Amino acid sequence: MHAAALDAFVALRRGHGYTPAVEIMRAVHARDDASAYRTIDAGHAALHTERRTYSDTADALEYLSTAAPRPIEGRPMTVGELARRLDLHPATLRAWEAEGIVRPTRSPTTGYREYDAEAVRDAEIARQLRRGDYRLSQVADFLTSLRGAGGVDALRSFLDAWQTRLTARSHDFLVGAARLDAYLRLRDHR
Repeated sequence: MHAAALDAFVALRRGHGYTPAVEIMRAVHARDDASAYRTIDAGHAALHTERRTYSDTADALEYLSTAAPRPIEGRPMTVGELARRLDLHPATLRAWEAEGIVRPTRSPTTGYREYDAEAVRDAEIARQLRRGDYRLSQVADFLTSLRGAGGVDALRSFLDAWQTRLTARSHDFLVGAARLDAYLRLRDHR
């Protein structure tokens, strides 16, 4: 029994992490299977959310690769200039700034927003993704991932590694469930 319990815990820890695995095993030992199942379900829900975020990011990257933004030349653009370039209302750019989608700087002399090449790129990506019916939160998540990865090519490598981790974690969830089931059968048989 102890070996089966340890085997279940180790398998659960790989997929769910240490603390949830402890919670699951404590609940099972207390014969509070409903609490154990709630913890397991929460792990699956979190994995599903992460998989959806991955999918949204991968879809956005694919969309981006078919419509690359145009670079700017010379000085940074004002909010009005960028709004005209993208055929948007300036208030849209201000709203995107509030959501963390674009990050303009402020002119030291006038205090007006200035959009450098990176901010213009982000605004053009945002416009393309919004036209593809992506929510603002999805656009913000994508651009955060793009900035953190260091560009589109780096993000592709990051996404490949992320997909590998998601697949491994799904497999670990299945193994953990099987080992927990084996332990529960032993527990209930006794």
